[in-house]
Amino acid sequence: MGNVDLASADGPIFAEARNRHLPAGAALGWLRAGWRDLMAEPGSSLAYGLAVFIVSVAIVAGLFFLGLDYILFPAIAAFMVVGPLVAIGLYEKSRLIEVGEPVSLRRMIFVRPTSGAQVLFTGVIMLGLALLWMRAAVILFALFFGLRPFPGLDHVASMLFTTGIGWAMLVTGTVVGGVFAAFSFAISVFSVPMLLDERTDAFTAMGMSISRVWNNRTVMITWGAIVLALSAIGLLTAMVGLIVVFPLLGHATWHAYKAIK
Repeated sequence: MGNVDLASADGPIFAEARNRHLPAGAALGWLRAGWRDLMAEPGSSLAYGLAVFIVSVAIVAGLFFLGLDYILFPAIAAFMVVGPLVAIGLYEKSRLIEVGEPVSLRRMIFVRPTSGAQVLFTGVIMLGLALLWMRAAVILFALFFGLRPFPGLDHVASMLFTTGIGWAMLVTGTVVGGVFAAFSFAISVFSVPMLLDERTDAFTAMGMSISRVWNNRTVMITWGAIVLALSAIGLLTAMVGLIVVFPLLGHATWHAYKAIK
């Protein structure tokens, strides 16, 4: 058997994803483009961000009310998993701006993806991954500290940072969480915009997303760091920052998808 031409074997899309070679600085260009989209009729984007903020606050309040504060941090991680799906209306606004069509909050909420119900199927997969991540966090706590009641957020910091077991859990949890985060980022960052923009199925979109991330590692690591930093700012401002940060990242992600498409 002769040598296989990987570009032709994988198809032109995989070949293009392999040959982008975008510099790390391209991620800042996506952020600037996202800001331009946010400021084009900003009311719709900020209203979208406000809705995300209100829902987030309601979920956190519900966790405390139900005595489930021990899953607060896993729930925040889960939000990062399903965030790309929640942002589909922001992708739609950027798409409408790109093709010169009128933008409205109604069109951002009632999105009609080109791939139809495949977006919902992708959402189910992401939700399952988020629940798995949350369960893994609970199991890790039980493995290191035993089957004891959660001490509450007031005391968990001292447990983690002043004991050897706490430090061991932090290291292990960081590794496990990093694996979940990297995989979640890889399958979702381009799959949801692709399902909005193209007619394909969920597994193909997720596979293509992984391929594009892997073959553009330098710029995607930079982009992942930007997403993490801005998301942290949004959360550390009692989630008020999400009103601006979430739309900004949503619009910028659309431009990342178009740049590596």
